[in-house]
Amino acid sequence: MSDTQPQIENRPPSVATLFLERVSATPDAPAFQYPVPPASGTGPDEWKTLTWAESAERVYAIAAGLIELGVQPEERVALAAATRLEWILADFGILCAGAATTTIYPQTNAEESAFILSDSGSKVLVAENAEQLAKARERRFELPDLAHVVVIDAQGIGPAPADEPDGWVLSLDELEARGAARLEKDADVVKERVAAITADQLATLIYTSGTTGRPKGVRLPHDNWSYMAKAIAATGLVFQSDVQYLWLPLAHVFGKVLTSGQIEVGHVTAVDGRVDKIIENLPVVRPTYMAAVPRIFEKVYNGVAAKARAGGAAKFKIFQWAAEVAREYGKVTQDNFQRTGTASAPTSLTIKHKVADKLVYAKLREAFGGRMRACVSGSAALAPEIGYFFAGAGVHILEGYGLTESSAASFVNPGEAYRTGTVGKPLPGTEVRIADDGEILMRGPGIMQGYHGLPEKTAEVLESDGWFHTGDIGELSSDGYLRITDRKKDLIKTSGGKYIAPAEVEGQFKAVCPYLSNILVHGANRNFCTALIALDEIAITEWAEENGLGGKPYADIVAAPATVALIDGYVQQLNEGLQRWQTIKKFRLLPRDLDIEHGELTPSLKLKRPVVEREYGYLLDEMYAGTRES
Repeated sequence: MSDTQPQIENRPPSVATLFLERVSATPDAPAFQYPVPPASGTGPDEWKTLTWAESAERVYAIAAGLIELGVQPEERVALAAATRLEWILADFGILCAGAATTTIYPQTNAEESAFILSDSGSKVLVAENAEQLAKARERRFELPDLAHVVVIDAQGIGPAPADEPDGWVLSLDELEARGAARLEKDADVVKERVAAITADQLATLIYTSGTTGRPKGVRLPHDNWSYMAKAIAATGLVFQSDVQYLWLPLAHVFGKVLTSGQIEVGHVTAVDGRVDKIIENLPVVRPTYMAAVPRIFEKVYNGVAAKARAGGAAKFKIFQWAAEVAREYGKVTQDNFQRTGTASAPTSLTIKHKVADKLVYAKLREAFGGRMRACVSGSAALAPEIGYFFAGAGVHILEGYGLTESSAASFVNPGEAYRTGTVGKPLPGTEVRIADDGEILMRGPGIMQGYHGLPEKTAEVLESDGWFHTGDIGELSSDGYLRITDRKKDLIKTSGGKYIAPAEVEGQFKAVCPYLSNILVHGANRNFCTALIALDEIAITEWAEENGLGGKPYADIVAAPATVALIDGYVQQLNEGLQRWQTIKKFRLLPRDLDIEHGELTPSLKLKRPVVEREYGYLLDEMYAGTRES
């Protein structure tokens, strides 16, 4: 089965061209808002605004500065920084110089950073601070192509080692000053570079944070981003009057694609990558839309539940009732919209919903800033029960789908007609079909050129006629909505021959257990399923305070029989809704949460199953000890 969307015609050759067109069209309109910490070091941040014309002045200076450093078209310039205004300006500057951006997560260690710099052949590294510079200095002799490091925050970088070439390190301010001087002599140097860019010219090299082996560099040309920009605008989901709150890692393709859509539509984006500031920032920025990964919505849901529980039994009972009403209202209104085109609900449910709205939902919407029209969720599956809760509470989460290899935004739910549990319909210009084994195949202008320097790996996933093998299993509805059921390689086949999609079971448990942070369901070639469970430290610590375990460290709390009994209750609740062969027979609570630093989660917070199963293999073995495996 396949679904084909209308084509996106007349797109410009490059996203750099789109940027110049945007600046020309709305020079005085606000482009970015960004936080500036108070000079005193205490108190709230001050949010400042940059117009498109002011942004362009800095972008052109960066581009001209790179040209002055000798950067040639398609040569790589790496970016190792957290999400912040300067990341976006540097990226635009790289693209306007005709060069290509190589993205590096700031959490990446020195060894893997060096691999990415070397494999990409990056000539310049734009590093956020002294910490990122130190990684490059540590491996400098392994990086003969790296001619310069440009540091955004140059404080504390220390004196250069005696054997470091003069001028190898410079600050972003110095680069912009060099660029401004070059523009004074040659005002059109940047525009000439932009005019020379072709659609198939490399724009971005993003290294996948794969679960095994070295990351692969995904080659995304300018046409990918021009297409994405135009296709996002064509969905009608984003308006020039919007305020986007952007916190996602820009080194990840999901974060990166949002800047392309912004250039085409011309709305303002508030940029702050500090995840711990999201709750504080939302009421200040008051965004109308935001993209996030499911973990953020899970954390908000668990946080609201924990707050209600802390308010006493009566408040918690009200929350539980309101949550059920929200889920029912979300399901019913979506079903009715699908059938009749109207998001209606029976009178009795509508009355309950109005009461619950005053007691619970209105406060939740205020926490999101009070103006949130919709959130886009991607990168991993959102548990439907959590999606329906937010739908009923008036925070509409439009799930989408894409991969680094498809420039991120291949599918998205269509506004009012969104369906929780699906990733929506293909973007205009993208084709999809389901292979005989259930694998999702895609073709269109968003698909990568291939893996950098890895023709064999490219041939494994990209057919000669342009069809890309996603590695995901899914189903298409008769009217073109896609539902992802699992990763092809993650499907579990028990020793009894039953197939299980672990993500489906894990998603259901996320909706059941308010103390959960991460769960891994295991059972391949085993005769029953088990689970490794990591709890949310804040939520379980609050519970511990009320249950005789106050003051104990996290590892002691999760080892306590009372905690194990608590989670066992939720596991039994989960099992009631599963087929017999899907049920979790045994589980173990992990001594700490899973994280990026230990390599158990990708930077987009996806579970690295092989890593977790290897690290906690002793717990898995313990659960199967004494059982007969067949």
